Amino acid sequence: MSKKTGASRLTASFALLYDNIRWEEKSIVAAAESRGVGVELVNAKEVTFDLSSKKTFIANSVVLQRCVSHYRNLHSTAALEAAGHRVVNTLECASRCGDKLFGTIALLRQGVPTPRTAVAFTEESALRTADAIGYPVVLKPVVGSWGRLSALLTERTAAVAVLEDREHMAPLYQVYYLQEFVRRPPRDIRSFVVGDATVAAIYRNSGGRDWRTNTARGGEAKPCAVTPELDELSLRAAEAVGAEIAGVDLMETEEGLVVHEVNSTTEFKNSVPATGVDIPGKMVEYVASLDR
Repeated sequence: MSKKTGASRLTASFALLYDNIRWEEKSIVAAAESRGVGVELVNAKEVTFDLSSKKTFIANSVVLQRCVSHYRNLHSTAALEAAGHRVVNTLECASRCGDKLFGTIALLRQGVPTPRTAVAFTEESALRTADAIGYPVVLKPVVGSWGRLSALLTERTAAVAVLEDREHMAPLYQVYYLQEFVRRPPRDIRSFVVGDATVAAIYRNSGGRDWRTNTARGGEAKPCAVTPELDELSLRAAEAVGAEIAGVDLMETEEGLVVHEVNSTTEFKNSVPATGVDIPGKMVEYVASLDR
């Protein structure tokens, strides 16, 4: 299913909304410049969205959302859409991808294979759930990235200790999102979806230093072939959450690939050199080809 609105040629410009200029944002600007596409840079920390008058002070109707902060990303997208802007990705997508529970529900509704997942709301029910899933079990915050505050609970005593700590944290951390620990090779897969195509993929391997493979935590990126299975599942996962541009996280099991997360504002600093694919260029071409 095409996520474009019908245009086939590049248009003059689009806005890039950001709150930090990282390698990714610099590469998007460079890719746009090399293609003759204008980029209106908008710092979300410096703008005000007048909800009553629907004034955003952003000239372009199409906005590529690149805010790192989850809450800034989510709420600025809501304000932009209320003012009539076309945002990539949408508020609906950002909401699903920004909360692991919402994302998992969206994947399951569309029949996308995912690890066994449960949610509990008290220390006692979370402990019973972990016992039922079986150890080791993974406890993740529903909002968060780069594997931060995710815990591998190897047995019941460890689970009790970690859950006790969570009870003294912010209420968000008392939404206990529990997932089976998938038996897999010491790596996972990150694929990149742009529009209707899986444009690239990498293996992420921690080298045994950590059970988490995030490249932000030192995981090593290696090229991964986009097989028909990987392509089909990546596209299904992106469509399930409503993503036009996405990073899809998958794991290899004996039964095939499973999706454990979809990212709506994905990083690709380590993936471009690993794959040789011009991911920012493909993003620019997609966004610039959208109807205004």
